[in-house]
Amino acid sequence: MNFAVVLVALLGSVWLLAVIEGWTTTGRLRLTATLLSGLAYLGRESIVPRTPDRVFFETAPVLLLIVAVLGAAVLPLAPTLVIADLATGALFINAALAYVLVALIMAGWGPNGAYAMIGGWRFLGQLIAYAMLIVMPITAVAMRAESLVTTVIVVSQDGLWNIVYQPLGFVLFFIAAMALAFRAPFDLPTAPGELGGGVDAEYTGVRLAVLRLARLTLVITLASATTVFYLGGWHGPLLPPWAWSLIKTLAVAVSMLLAGRYLPRIREADLMRWCWILGIPLALLNIIVVGLLVLVVP
Repeated sequence: MNFAVVLVALLGSVWLLAVIEGWTTTGRLRLTATLLSGLAYLGRESIVPRTPDRVFFETAPVLLLIVAVLGAAVLPLAPTLVIADLATGALFINAALAYVLVALIMAGWGPNGAYAMIGGWRFLGQLIAYAMLIVMPITAVAMRAESLVTTVIVVSQDGLWNIVYQPLGFVLFFIAAMALAFRAPFDLPTAPGELGGGVDAEYTGVRLAVLRLARLTLVITLASATTVFYLGGWHGPLLPPWAWSLIKTLAVAVSMLLAGRYLPRIREADLMRWCWILGIPLALLNIIVVGLLVLVVP
């Protein structure tokens, strides 16, 4: 039962996010445009490159979608509304989302095209940059909750959300989440106007529809993780717990879509330099501050 409810909530959130993305892009709010666009993709011919690695080419979009759904499986919408309340749930999210790199390398290698391959290897550079900025803020969150169970992490924020308790960790995690979802200005794997679509370039028809569905699902999963780790999860007045989880998740997802729209694209070398020179020391500082607060403040 929980699986069905969470899956419906995930699909509904993806649809709403697609509608909002279309609204911010075209200035027109069309609730059915996303569904019609999806049907159009299904009706188009799926063109296969001349000499692809067929296994990688076919598997990459499906793998990216599976990874995004797996990450959402351990994120609770309500105290009892979670697919898998694992004892290591916070680390499971990081482990599952590590396969985003695998999916994008496969999407880059599979078509046997220059632009796609460059896009895939660019994402490897992003992984080297943001990987520690995903794990280290989660470490600080787990220190306060004294648990890796995602429901316990939400309960630990009953009196004070982590965005207030550890704002530095929130900023670092949010930036790393945007890089993991390869949203602008970290959209190097696709790089519209530069790589001709990058890892998306050789996909058409049903395959492109699955790939774009996977990208939006990944954004929703990361927004839900941000909600669970920093925004108090289901906590909120008046509305039922699941409603607060969805509202916060959509708010974070929309902010991820809009945050980098007017910023220049960041080269992977620059991203690595800033993350390792500035990001990791700040993440260590966040862990030290949270550790001191846990020891000093009851």
